[in-house]
Amino acid sequence: MKVWILTRRCWENSWHARKFKEAAKELGIECYTVTPEDFDIIVTKKGKPSIYYKGKSVKLPDCVIPRTGQSYFFRAVMRHLEHLGVLILNSGESIDLAADKLATLQQLKMHNLPIPKTLLAKFPVDVDLVKKEFSFPIILKTVSGSCGKGVFLCENKHKLQDTMELIEASKNSQVNIILQEFIRSSKGRDLRVIVIGGRPYGAMLRTAKRGKFKANFEAGGCVEFYKMDPAIEWLAVESAKILNLDIAGVDLLFDGDKYVICEVNSAPGFEGFGKATGINIPKIIFEYIKVHLSK
Repeated sequence: MKVWILTRRCWENSWHARKFKEAAKELGIECYTVTPEDFDIIVTKKGKPSIYYKGKSVKLPDCVIPRTGQSYFFRAVMRHLEHLGVLILNSGESIDLAADKLATLQQLKMHNLPIPKTLLAKFPVDVDLVKKEFSFPIILKTVSGSCGKGVFLCENKHKLQDTMELIEASKNSQVNIILQEFIRSSKGRDLRVIVIGGRPYGAMLRTAKRGKFKANFEAGGCVEFYKMDPAIEWLAVESAKILNLDIAGVDLLFDGDKYVICEVNSAPGFEGFGKATGINIPKIIFEYIKVHLSK
């Protein structure tokens, strides 16, 4: 079996890339990291579409695992490989949906799943509307982003106005912002559940550093194993199913004795998860691919 990890050039020698390659070697799988910008794709009226990598014709893989951002080249290469019949985990459509935090929440709400109250912001911010619909503090997020980047806590209306004015002064036309209710009982902590092929493989509790509110491992948060209950399992599986994700990292917030879905990641990091749970996520992904291809 041959697998491509579609990724940014700067990710090719990362910890995550090494772990994918180690798991592939253990399972006897050919695994290569490839970057979208190194492809040339040809669409033609006659015959099959063709694809070149670094200027050479290349044998297609059995599966592609996207682990990169939403560049134009990335989406073009993804579409082309899908048209050529290559198994993509996750699909381009599902990646696009998960990358848009507001669209994700809208889709989950359509299926009556619990989410934080969220407002799509516009410039200048309507502070009166925010005060009417929310209480402070309030979370401000960019519509796309991961690893805790682009997330701010605004303690009061003045901090909100200052932050929005700063973003407006420096933003380009691609920046979109959402405002979200602050779930007080989840301050500085959340859960990450990884779902592969419709099965939840474990959960980790992430706790922020003292005085911080971001619990992400990449942002310096502490991680530990967390025993899943039926509610956690159901919310994680349903979220992945609704967004049509074969591989998903589902982030849950504590809301009293219940949970709300914060966001869903289509290419979840697994360094902290492995540390907390001892689960080898790349190995599970490859084993899932083998089963998927044997159908």
